[in-house]
Amino acid sequence: MKNTYTKLFNGAVITPGGILRDAHILFSEGKIVEISRQNTEIEGAQLIDARGAYIAPGCIDIHVHGGGGRDFIEATPEAFYAVTGAHARYGTTAIYPTLAASPRAVFDRAIQTCETIMNEPGEGARIMGLHLEGNYLNPLMRGGQDPASIYPPWPEEYREILEHSRCVRRWSASPELDGALTFGRYASQRGVLVSIAHTTATYPQVKAALEAGYRHVTHFYNAMTGVHRAGGFKHEGTIESVYLMNDDLTVELVGDGIHVPPTLLQLVYKIMGAARIALVTDSMLAAACPEVGEMYGGRVIIEDGVCKLADRSAIAGSIATMNRTICTMTQQAGLPLTEAVRMASETPATIMGINDRKGSLAPGKDADIILFDPDINVLATIIEGKIVYKAL
Repeated sequence: MKNTYTKLFNGAVITPGGILRDAHILFSEGKIVEISRQNTEIEGAQLIDARGAYIAPGCIDIHVHGGGGRDFIEATPEAFYAVTGAHARYGTTAIYPTLAASPRAVFDRAIQTCETIMNEPGEGARIMGLHLEGNYLNPLMRGGQDPASIYPPWPEEYREILEHSRCVRRWSASPELDGALTFGRYASQRGVLVSIAHTTATYPQVKAALEAGYRHVTHFYNAMTGVHRAGGFKHEGTIESVYLMNDDLTVELVGDGIHVPPTLLQLVYKIMGAARIALVTDSMLAAACPEVGEMYGGRVIIEDGVCKLADRSAIAGSIATMNRTICTMTQQAGLPLTEAVRMASETPATIMGINDRKGSLAPGKDADIILFDPDINVLATIIEGKIVYKAL
């Protein structure tokens, strides 16, 4: 059977080597075939005129709770498809559904749903695996997490989950809790990315976590300690401890400009560099949704461009989309566009071990492509060669 080709032309292609102006991308059967500034004529190819827009690798969101008025914690196919479809319109082509601290029965239903949908992808972002953000979190740093579902690592529970599921790819935990190092060793040996989160971990505890298999830091700067005074003396916090080990740990930043202000976004970039930073949304159901009513039984409100607990005691998540994270890093933090795009695509792909097929525009990789204008408004989203959104 003859292959069908699509030629995306007249755009500025963002590649690992830089930006190719007036270039084209040729793809077929879901894979990129060619990227070039030389004209290639393919008889019968579908033509898409980028009209001078930027052509970039699709965004990979490795920490996202919801969007489009739905939440992954609903654990239904309808909710999963709704969220992945909503975020695809804003440039996300691959996604790791994130579950906040919840009863075990909710985790089990979500795992079953996730494994089903990974085999039956819809029209939205491809689900690459599940991220559990709980329940092994420090209650002192719980933020918007439900305190009723927070407790130390429970060996019988996490062993059973990981032995009977194939989709759990990330698990965030507080390494200072009793049993957290044993959990880290077990989960990492099973190929799970274990991440430091919601924590008061000191330098020795962060170092011990690294030795136990923790390799990543969840929403860096949020729900963790910085330098502080105790007993009349200053002590390093989790943040400074991570900086001291930045050759061995990667971090993620909620790129809405609110969770972490632009000046600190600049600081993290200067210290750690784009290769160790993934941009994430940490978005709740109100993301990618023009109107939303009561959220989570009235427990969460939207105010000042972010989700907060109703009593305003803590930030409870964002309403960002991935294109907004790129916009924040370029327009507020002043980073080069190529570096911001890298942190939204190539770096998360590398962190999650899928960079052999996703995360950058190169021949042989999946045709996960987005088009956007100078203000990072998404004009089209292509997932594995299929146009799922187009506003050109």
